[in-house]
Amino acid sequence: MNAHGKLDKLKQNIKNMGSLAVSFSGGVDSTFLLKVASDVLGDKALAITAKSSTYPEREYREAEAFAKTLGVKHITIISEELEIEGFSENPVNRCYFCKHELFEKVREIAKQNGIMYVADGSNVDDTGDYRPGLQAVKELQVVSPLRAVDMTKDDIRLLSKEMGLPTWNKQAFACLASRFPYGQKITKEKLDMVDRAEQFLLDLGFREVRVRHHGDLARIEVGTNERSRFFDEEFMEKVYNKLKEIGFTYVSLDMKGYRTGSMNETILKDK
Repeated sequence: MNAHGKLDKLKQNIKNMGSLAVSFSGGVDSTFLLKVASDVLGDKALAITAKSSTYPEREYREAEAFAKTLGVKHITIISEELEIEGFSENPVNRCYFCKHELFEKVREIAKQNGIMYVADGSNVDDTGDYRPGLQAVKELQVVSPLRAVDMTKDDIRLLSKEMGLPTWNKQAFACLASRFPYGQKITKEKLDMVDRAEQFLLDLGFREVRVRHHGDLARIEVGTNERSRFFDEEFMEKVYNKLKEIGFTYVSLDMKGYRTGSMNETILKDK
């Protein structure tokens, strides 16, 4: 089935639900899902966004602006993952704790607003990586409308572009906690270091950016076609000085470049 056939099926499925609360991060997938839900359900569609220290302010501002433009009801909740027991120790199933807490809160907000279903924005490409958060989605009976119709990231970007959504070519985003090797303690100060470092690189014009936090070392991942910018010595010095100012002692460039889930490579290798 092509992307447009999947879209027709998605619309029908959402219509059958009658009402839907979307866990809305402002990323490519949840923005697309919210747009379709709003088109199909009108005021029976609800956007719920969680603010926390793992969620950059720039992402929240974009989510808030889009929901306002769309005219959909948008509720913001506080979900501070660092307060969840075990989360800051960064176990391999860290994402499970986070998603379980998040969707419990989202379900309660949905219930208070008379909304029958709660949805996440995961697509079929998300099943190929190690994603313990999907277990929480299953346990709490959160629906995944995009996965249900076999939507891929490419499908979503194509349809988003046709709909004129500003996120159609937005870089992929994952919560800042994903920048730490499993077992390394996560703190608000470390999250702030990563956020500031990534914002600096984004301001320099990089589109795909991750700054992985390895204690004193920052490992920079940028898009494969963007790595050559670091061939300039003056530019390298500028980046090094800024990240040192932020708090890193050593700064390195990952030779392979940006890829999703690079922190999972060690655990996937062991399986």
